[in-house]
Amino acid sequence: MNVIGLDIGTTTICGIAVDAESGRLLKSVTLPNDSFIDGKPFEKIQSPEIIIEKVTSLAENLFDEFAPVCAVGITGQMHGIVYLDSEGKAVSPLYTWQDGSGNEKLDDTNYAKSLSDITGYNAASGFGGTTYYYHSKNNLVPEKAVTFCTIHDYAAMMLTGRKTPLMHVSDAASFGLFNLKNGCFDKEATKKAGLDFSFFPCVTDKYEAVGEYKGVPVCCAIGDNQASFIGSVKDMDGCALVNMGTGGQISMLTELEKAPAGIEIRPLGEGKKILVGCSLCGGRAFAAVADFFNSVYEMITGEKCENIYKAMDKALEKGENEDSLLVSTKLCGTREDPTLRGEIKNLGIDNFTPVQLMNGFLGGMVSEITDMIASTDCEIKSLVGSGNGLRKNIPLQKRFSKALGCEMAIPFNREEAAFGAALTALVAGKIKPDLAAAQLLVRYE
Repeated sequence: MNVIGLDIGTTTICGIAVDAESGRLLKSVTLPNDSFIDGKPFEKIQSPEIIIEKVTSLAENLFDEFAPVCAVGITGQMHGIVYLDSEGKAVSPLYTWQDGSGNEKLDDTNYAKSLSDITGYNAASGFGGTTYYYHSKNNLVPEKAVTFCTIHDYAAMMLTGRKTPLMHVSDAASFGLFNLKNGCFDKEATKKAGLDFSFFPCVTDKYEAVGEYKGVPVCCAIGDNQASFIGSVKDMDGCALVNMGTGGQISMLTELEKAPAGIEIRPLGEGKKILVGCSLCGGRAFAAVADFFNSVYEMITGEKCENIYKAMDKALEKGENEDSLLVSTKLCGTREDPTLRGEIKNLGIDNFTPVQLMNGFLGGMVSEITDMIASTDCEIKSLVGSGNGLRKNIPLQKRFSKALGCEMAIPFNREEAAFGAALTALVAGKIKPDLAAAQLLVRYE
C-alpha cells in the first residue's frame, strides 16, 4: 500500500507517493504556485481556486499511478487565512503569511501591536488573527463569510466534500489568540478585540481523518513547520531540526510552558509541543549575496553569470578567515520588529573580500538561529538539517554542526513537509498506531 502527501507552499505545490511499509519515496511532483493576484500594496494574496485546481490534479494523478492508496496527508503555509461561506466555499483570496495588513498604521500604533496590547497575545502581521482584526476594523470581511481557515484546511475540505473546517492545533496556534495550555482559541481575548468568535474554526489535537477522498481517509491538514519536523526527525528526543528555505527555523521538542522572547512554543499534536525559533530571511540572506555577485559580474562583463553558486562554492573551499566580518542577517527584520535591518561590522581593508563577505553571511545565518535556541537551555543530542538552503550549502551545514556540537544528518526525502504529512496520514488511517511508529520510516542520506 502507498500513502500520498501534499504540501501547499507559498511558491510551490508538491505531491509525493510513499511506500507505507518501507517509507521509500516512489514519486515526487512539484508544481509552481503561480497563484499570486494583485491587491493593495501591502497585501500578499493568492487565488484559492488556482491552488485547489493544482492540488486536485496532483492528488488524482498520484492516485491513478500508485493505487492502492491507504491514506492522504496535507500540509501547507501557516498563518494565512481564506474566508469561507456556509457551504464551505472560498469567498476571498488567500491572505498569506506575508500579508502586511498588520503593519498598517492604526492611530499612533499599528494593527498587530494594537491587537497584542488589547489581548496580551503575540499578534504579528501575517498571523490569521491579525489579518482578521484588520479586516474587521475596516469592514473588509466578505459579506457571505462565516468562518476562515488555512489554504491546506480548505484543500482537505475540497477533497472530502466537508462544509466546515476542522483545524489541527499546529495551524490554529499560528493564527494567534490561541491558548496553548487549553488547546483552543481564547474567546475572552477575541471579545476584547471586538472579533466574532464564531469565525474561529473547531480545533483538534489529534491526527484524525476529516473525511474520505476516493474511499480513503484524508488526515486533517497540519502546519508545514510541524510537518517538516515530523518528516525529518526519526527520534524526537533531544533532536534539533534546522530548516533553511526562504526563511530559517530551528525546532525541537520541549516541555517548557513559556518561551523566552523571540521564541515560540508551537503544538505538535498528541499533547506534544515544539520550541521554534524563526528568522524571516534565512536562505534569502545567502541568495542576496549571490544576487549581489551576479550584479557585479553583469556590470563588469555585460553578461549574466550562468551559475554564480558554483563559483561561490569553490571560493568557500578556502575556509574561514580569523579576521571575519561580523554580519547580522536580519535583512527582512524580525516578526517582533519588521523595521530592523542587517548590518556588517569589523570591516577592514584586509577582510573586505568576496570570500569573507560570504563567510560573514554564513556566520550571521548560523548565529541568528543558534542564538535563539541558546536562550532556552535545551540539551541538543542530535542534529538534522532540511530545506534547499541547507541541503545545497555544505559550508553552512558544517557551520551548524560546529556551532551545535553535533554532526548534521540530512533526510533522504527532500520534500520533508509533504513526507511529514504522509506520516500523519498513516496515523489517521490507523496504518500506524502513533506518530513515533510512523517516524521510524524517516531515513537519512
